[in-house]
Amino acid sequence: MSLSSKHLLGIRNLTKEDISLILQTATQFKEVLQRPIKKVPSLRDITIVNLFFENSTRTRISFELAEKRLSADTISFSASSSSVSKGETLLDTVNNILSMKVDMVVMRHSASGAPHFLAQHIPAAIINAGDGINEHPTQALLDAFSILEKTGGLEGKKIAIIGDIMHSRVAQSNIYLLKKMGAEVVVCGPPTLIPKYITEALGVQVEYDIKKTLEWCDVANVLRIQLERQNQVLFSSLREYNLAYGITRRLLDSLSKEIVIMHPGPINRGVEIDSDVADGNQSIILQQVENGVAVRMAVLYLLADRGQ
Repeated sequence: MSLSSKHLLGIRNLTKEDISLILQTATQFKEVLQRPIKKVPSLRDITIVNLFFENSTRTRISFELAEKRLSADTISFSASSSSVSKGETLLDTVNNILSMKVDMVVMRHSASGAPHFLAQHIPAAIINAGDGINEHPTQALLDAFSILEKTGGLEGKKIAIIGDIMHSRVAQSNIYLLKKMGAEVVVCGPPTLIPKYITEALGVQVEYDIKKTLEWCDVANVLRIQLERQNQVLFSSLREYNLAYGITRRLLDSLSKEIVIMHPGPINRGVEIDSDVADGNQSIILQQVENGVAVRMAVLYLLADRGQ
């Protein structure tokens, strides 16, 4: 079996069958990662370029490790300190990639749609590692894989996405994926951090009461406050945000049931989530990081057309 698309530009472009195939393949690769020898020769003759025009730690390292585990040849390029304008950089990148004759490109860029632009101009398979505030498809896939692993399924599960929904590409990709797989989704946060027409556009419910949201959900995916993307003051202070929407041990202990806590990272401890929650027994944050390698191995393997 293979994916319906040559590229992974976003969850919006995937079918339910594509998502299921990626998650099933990730399960097989996670078994590989438990072995004493974690490397397989699946992509031995494939060349992959990692283009990161934005700062990244977990995503970049996760992709690089996934590529090494699959025995691919890799080239990593970080342009976060470049002073070249976005348009010129992308055009230069196109020409450089064409000359290198690479097979796959993993790309993160601050401009929404940048991976789509590359996909129209070069023959290599493109994997979107995050574009502006648009999408972050592999994060949504690893989140779904982690929920599936922890709870046994996605269909019918109640998932709350909490925090800075307005500026989050993770939120958007998660909503697309969870809705396609039959989960119920509620977004929660301050009114200034939730898009006005999100219910009409994405079909999710909006809730502003954090306690009510946590009582409803099975899983809470807590998002980082993205101050670097906010060009105006959207709440009075980080302290006040923590008091109103922070996930604390006291808040979780007040609930009538135990829920699963997730966070895509990086964590602002003491802001959207307290340390004793992030490191507590309800948290699967470290499992998300671990699962990221298996999920990205699955995506690389399937897009290299080795799934047939």
